[in-house]
Amino acid sequence: MTSIHDVARHTGVSTATVSRALRGLPNVSPKTRQAVQAAAAELGYVPSPSAAGLSSGRHRAIGVVIPSMGRWFYTEVVEGADSVLRREGYDAFLVNLGAGPGARERLFHNALLRKRADAVIALGIDFSKEERRELRSLQMPAIVVGAPVRGLRTVGIDDEAATRLAMGHLMSLGHTRIAHIGGENEYGMDYTVALVRRDAWRAALRSQGVEARDDWFISAGFQMPPAKVAARVLLDRPDRPTAVFAGSDEMAFGVLLAAGELGLKVPDDLSVIGIDDHAWSEAFGLTTIRQDPQAQGVTAARIVLDELQGIHTRQRVVRAECSLVLRRTTAAPPSGHREPLSAPPAAVRSVGVLEPT
Repeated sequence: MTSIHDVARHTGVSTATVSRALRGLPNVSPKTRQAVQAAAAELGYVPSPSAAGLSSGRHRAIGVVIPSMGRWFYTEVVEGADSVLRREGYDAFLVNLGAGPGARERLFHNALLRKRADAVIALGIDFSKEERRELRSLQMPAIVVGAPVRGLRTVGIDDEAATRLAMGHLMSLGHTRIAHIGGENEYGMDYTVALVRRDAWRAALRSQGVEARDDWFISAGFQMPPAKVAARVLLDRPDRPTAVFAGSDEMAFGVLLAAGELGLKVPDDLSVIGIDDHAWSEAFGLTTIRQDPQAQGVTAARIVLDELQGIHTRQRVVRAECSLVLRRTTAAPPSGHREPLSAPPAAVRSVGVLEPT
């Protein structure tokens, strides 16, 4: 089997230079890098990830911290990140905070990440001030996918803009009686996303001179079963809304099922819009605000790998794009429920910006 020493002898350079050249590290001239790469290809040398880790003092592993298992969004982000990490010879290992307080204590107080990881990708975590300090003390690249976290790099959509996009669509159809089924704070999960979307829902209604009704907001934990229960309570009364903005597609599915059980036709009697463009959204015919969590995972992985190579970006917050996807669940409200708008909402179909430091 060809070794790194064989490539070094063939090119007349040291094994350290061969290692740096093949890993793309600095302090290697283009001519030497090209010669090393050609020799490695000719001799059939394939670097061992484990050996590279030993020589560099790295684990060749990235810790991916999630608040719970079994969520579509988290799975998509992990798949996107893993596709990049595997290609670069890194392993990803999951730390599930949903296992309870013990998992969180192991993560920070027992230095689990320090012992196993070279970098951290966290998904939608509600980090305390002390935990953010602990992360910084690890002196390793760290990034959050989701809502911005002070002091940490972040990749995610602009939740306020996404909500304005959803509400703007409903209001452009003539809806003002719009309810919101939102998320809530689970153990370890960042509640910022749910709060931002709720506040943006209220602000959108106020922009049309409509006060958001407290009884038209219900928390459902970003999941379909509790959203279905909440929607039945919301819709099974004479003064029901004409539209529901759900803070996730999974909650929107629950609204659609509840509407069907109550004999309501969508979109004739009720319009429904979500956020995500879940894998099942097209089958449900759901109008939604599309985001791409796999792409967010890819971006997060590339940023931490670049930092491990000494390439730092000035951007603290990378805003992923979101866009309106029109399907079958939204239409004008029933006759007799249409109210004039104080000003037509702006016709925005997509948003996506980069926020520098």
